[in-house]
Amino acid sequence: MRIAIIDLGTNTFNLLIAELAGDGTYKTLYKNKIASKLGEGGINLGIILPVPFQRGLHALKAHKEVIEEYKAEKIYAFATSAIRSAVNGDEFILIAGRETGIRIDVITGDREADLIYYGVRSAVTMDEKLSLIMDIGGGSTELIIANKDKIFWKHSFQLGAARLLERFHESDPITEWEVNALSTYLIKELAPLFAAVKQFPVQELIGSSGSFDSLAEMIAHRYHSIDILHGKTEYTFNLEDSEAIYHEILKSTRTERLMMKGLIEMRVDMIVVSAIFVRLLITHLQISQMRLSTYSLKEGVLWELLHPTLASH
Repeated sequence: MRIAIIDLGTNTFNLLIAELAGDGTYKTLYKNKIASKLGEGGINLGIILPVPFQRGLHALKAHKEVIEEYKAEKIYAFATSAIRSAVNGDEFILIAGRETGIRIDVITGDREADLIYYGVRSAVTMDEKLSLIMDIGGGSTELIIANKDKIFWKHSFQLGAARLLERFHESDPITEWEVNALSTYLIKELAPLFAAVKQFPVQELIGSSGSFDSLAEMIAHRYHSIDILHGKTEYTFNLEDSEAIYHEILKSTRTERLMMKGLIEMRVDMIVVSAIFVRLLITHLQISQMRLSTYSLKEGVLWELLHPTLASH
């Protein structure tokens, strides 16, 4: 059976087309992302503004054309933070459905965290030890404490990169005052996480796709070879490399970041606040290991479709 999965994120609309086999496996046929920037200008106001609204519809139509080319029999489309928190989110779903024929499910932050966990666990070798999984979206950031068997704690924070960017990053390059203001805000908002870590201690951070993909690719280009990521679903960061890239990102202008190898254009703006967020967790929680999972929500949906009796909603 051929299926398509669309993750309608705040910053990107991601498409995965796969062929499901009868033996519980699948083959990826196509993967692509389109910069929707659905939250641009309105994410902290709780509205999808007219230009991003149309850009989102255009991205969805582009994905629908590819889905038709691949003759996928079923489409699973999931809307996350930008749409679920917007006063006109229902309007977007209605118009998108009318113009593309795609039925979009708006999922909660908890449901999003479950799917991210399933995706990460499919990509990364986990054991009995607890890890902190982090997925930085444009509208929300999901943080999950889990091991290979189950989730011990999860929370969806309204701390997406698009929200943080609009609130704390007006200067180019970002100023020390803005970095401090953002860090202070994050520490306050992350109180539930810090309480959970006292109960469920972690030493490892697993970053799910997105900004972590970019950090890994930047590090590979700068210090190693891009070949170290080729064909891999997980990658272990050298924290010294990560620290060096962090400082490079912080002092850079937008123009300079556009020239950085491994950093795709759609992440040039949000990588700054994302890097600050990641480093804050590493230092605050005394993280000793960080890994990348190239899988996230889409692959979590795939895992759930292949293991319906094992998934818990």
